[in-house]
Amino acid sequence: MQPEEIKSLIETGIPGCEAKVQGDGSHFEAIVVSTEFEGKSLVAKQKMVYATVADRITSGELHALTIKAYTPAEWEKAKLLQVTGV
Repeated sequence: MQPEEIKSLIETGIPGCEAKVQGDGSHFEAIVVSTEFEGKSLVAKQKMVYATVADRITSGELHALTIKAYTPAEWEKAKLLQVTGV
């Protein structure tokens, strides 16, 4: 899989989100920012993102996906703290 494919799956599955994905073919890291994450726990946010790529994980096409999920306010704060990643 290519990072662009995963980005598309995430952004289609969570309308209105912004996803940034990088990786090497089977191991990827995604930063996902969405208002849909408001009021949700970290685990709930990650489950929402995993649900968008679950069939690719099940098929083995996608081996590993590290997820950093933020609300827009959390993302602004993370950027100020210089969170590194995608």
